[in-house]
Amino acid sequence: MARLTHSILRIDPFLLWLIGTVGVASLLPASGQAAGWIDVLADIAVALLFFLHGAKLSRAAIFQGVGNWRLHLLVFASTYMLFPAVGIALTSLMRGWADPILMSGLLYLTLLPSTVQSSIAFTAMAGGNVAAALCSASLSNLIGILLTPLLVTLTLNVEGHGGTATLHSVQNIALQLLVPFVAGHLLRPYIGGFIDRHKGLLMPVDRGAILLVVYSAFSAAVAGGIWMQVGVGDLLVLLGLSALVLAIVMSVNMGVARLAGLPRQDAIVLLFCGSKKSLVSGVPMAGALFPPAQVGLLILPLMIFHQLQLLVCAALAARFARQTEAPLAPVLTSTPIPPLPRSEADIHRAADAIGLPIDAACMPGVVANMALLDRHAALLLGRHENAAP
Repeated sequence: MARLTHSILRIDPFLLWLIGTVGVASLLPASGQAAGWIDVLADIAVALLFFLHGAKLSRAAIFQGVGNWRLHLLVFASTYMLFPAVGIALTSLMRGWADPILMSGLLYLTLLPSTVQSSIAFTAMAGGNVAAALCSASLSNLIGILLTPLLVTLTLNVEGHGGTATLHSVQNIALQLLVPFVAGHLLRPYIGGFIDRHKGLLMPVDRGAILLVVYSAFSAAVAGGIWMQVGVGDLLVLLGLSALVLAIVMSVNMGVARLAGLPRQDAIVLLFCGSKKSLVSGVPMAGALFPPAQVGLLILPLMIFHQLQLLVCAALAARFARQTEAPLAPVLTSTPIPPLPRSEADIHRAADAIGLPIDAACMPGVVANMALLDRHAALLLGRHENAAP
């Protein structure tokens, strides 16, 4: 477990790729016809990404997790009520103390849907309800395609830097995200087997799409003079505010889980699915909702929050995993467990004690199977002295 925790807590290579992409865009920004081609490639990559997400989503998993409506409502409330409330409060307090566009970006990230892949991965690692996590995260993304633009229009009106969910922008978001997702899911009966066998396809498409959109956004931002507006102090302020948002949301979610009496597996889902914001959805949405020259600044808080949430959630998932394994340790190391019945007489006595009849013709097979099971149990529990040679 220590090795696993170390591998989780090391710097995410994708963070280095993001920093490198911002650096390349700062030194070699796309312009003119090249910028147009980059935008087209980014749109295609994002559409392909959501198509693959739709094809990966199992309908059986949806039906398995959808019945937990109370949990889904709590995740929804955290994502689209608690997060925006915290974002509005903090950006109001910071008015006049920080760059208004960066504060709009901080508020924007609180309006986004939850992540899908990392929410499910951390829930599984922590021993949570994976089916419910899959259902909650997927519903969050589908609802967010329509709800996030509405929330942006209602909340982001800061000195002309707010976004506007015009019919055209909503159509662009639906066309780029929702339509490919639904198409992929409808085609799952035909391509689902291939997608399940090649799950590794999703990560390079996922990250490649984000990097293309980030490069496009920062190219436009560099042309608008982003690095004349943002300094080290601004980045530290964003990091501190992002950490505060995450801490508040996680603390409230843990308190709500206790008050609601959620079982441990569902409480883990609320903690992880209800505390994340999606870079995959947020970056292309920003391109549709905000002026191109401002997108780079507006997604900067999201990029910082994304890496912070991964680091914190990875540490928590590893801790929950250790807690899950801890009660099993005494059983596997010190609790004496008698050997299984091996002889016909012992097996007959054990069977008679529970009223289980065993046909004489089946007895040789039962004896052989019990010997095999006892040997495996002895090896697993370290009871080598009782293991058969």
